[in-house]
Amino acid sequence: MTAQNIELVKRFLHLPLEQRKQFFEKMQSKGMSFARLPIPRIRDEWGPIGLSYAQQRQWFLWQFEPESAAYNISMALRFRGALDPALLQRSLEDLVHRHESLRTAFAQDGDQPVQVIEPSVRVDIVQEPFAAAPDADFAERLERRIEEEAGQPFDLGQAPLWRVRLLQVNEADHVLILVMHHIVSDGWSMPILLDEWIRSYEGHRLGQPASLPELPIQYADYAIWQRRCMEAGELARQLAYWEAELGGEQPVLELPIDRPRPAVQSRAGASLDISLDDTLCAGLKQLARDRGVTVFMLLLASYQTLLHRYSGQNDIRVGIPTANRNRMETEGLIGFFVNTQVLKADFDLGMTFTELLEQTQRRVSGAQAHQDLPFEQLVEALQPERSLSHSPLFQVMFNHRTEARGQGRQLPGLAVETLNWERGTAQFDLTLETVEHEAGIAVSLTYATALFDEATIAQLAGHWQGLLAAIVAQPQQRIAELPLLNAAQQQQVVYDWNRTHADYPLEQCLQQLI
Repeated sequence: MTAQNIELVKRFLHLPLEQRKQFFEKMQSKGMSFARLPIPRIRDEWGPIGLSYAQQRQWFLWQFEPESAAYNISMALRFRGALDPALLQRSLEDLVHRHESLRTAFAQDGDQPVQVIEPSVRVDIVQEPFAAAPDADFAERLERRIEEEAGQPFDLGQAPLWRVRLLQVNEADHVLILVMHHIVSDGWSMPILLDEWIRSYEGHRLGQPASLPELPIQYADYAIWQRRCMEAGELARQLAYWEAELGGEQPVLELPIDRPRPAVQSRAGASLDISLDDTLCAGLKQLARDRGVTVFMLLLASYQTLLHRYSGQNDIRVGIPTANRNRMETEGLIGFFVNTQVLKADFDLGMTFTELLEQTQRRVSGAQAHQDLPFEQLVEALQPERSLSHSPLFQVMFNHRTEARGQGRQLPGLAVETLNWERGTAQFDLTLETVEHEAGIAVSLTYATALFDEATIAQLAGHWQGLLAAIVAQPQQRIAELPLLNAAQQQQVVYDWNRTHADYPLEQCLQQLI
């Protein structure tokens, strides 16, 4: 990235819309890609700084439901060892100074919302005694306390849009709760924040500043760049692909539910964790290798198959979150970059699973090549029938990620453990989350409790596991013939529960039998 290229992009971003469109057309005619445009530091040259497309949707949702905590992102860490709260505070102050998003609030400026980047914000780590207790009681109380903290809403007009609480179990045992609003963070940002926080803490402990590389840009630079580039023609180019891909009909997935769908979507939810046995995990990974696809593609196709079998619908849409950090400048930033794509599957009579897998591979590749289109712009362009009872374009989500074994960070004399707990919220009817690691695949199903009972989701999870086993055994089988039950379940349902044989006294008359 040369200084000349940076200056060229800056000039482009400052152009009026029509001139930017002409520039974009010339760039395309010369075979130059939008993806090759660098993101310059430009926000200091700008007036009011608008929101990114993703932030704008969060702003709209917050105005509609200001008391909702559905878009809070939370993390809980347990520190065992000699933790210094003062150093923890100083290292957090380093991060707040480093990342503008941690000092950003939002306001309405006429017709448009804008980012308000504060020069500084007060950094408080609230300390709270949290007495130890017998294991079961302690774990339950701790989970309730984390849920309570994570469930408190934010005022998007007041920075910072994060808070930290430190629970002191004893001098050598602390639990840190970090809660952020999605408008300033995402799932990719949390590991960045944790990594830099720990590195800064260790630097202060040793009396040396942490050697963190200078950030090439800030989130506000990205927001300006995104809008000015997308408006110039890239939005129209990528939108044309998605309009052709999704068509004019936007079906609503109708899964069998336990209760009528509320008129206004409830965010109340629960999660069910399941484990895939080692043999099944190994079989899935081997099948993916044999077919030249990723485990993500294989699991997505299996999920779409399950939804097809449950709903009887042939057009299945699933929401997929993407990190949307395909540029070097954004890799180390804390901010809201994640985008959502809608991946469809078309089923027809006689289709085999391998045929579906080939279709899934094509569609995933196409989606990756058109991943910059903001979901909000897709919704606006396709104009699905709006309803407060469900999300637009898709009602179920699939989130897959890979994780190296032993990713937890340790410090000399201090062990750091990431805690898991029941979130109690569901943004969609059903979300399947899978984590692929060396030892296997971890699975969690998050569901809307307004629609489903736990027993229903447990049954669905069992059917999915049975389907996966059948796919591994017979990937070329017709989808309609793939069993949802494993061999033991089929024996029980088809034979054991249907065993009606009984001896009949043939020598007795009717009146003797009464």
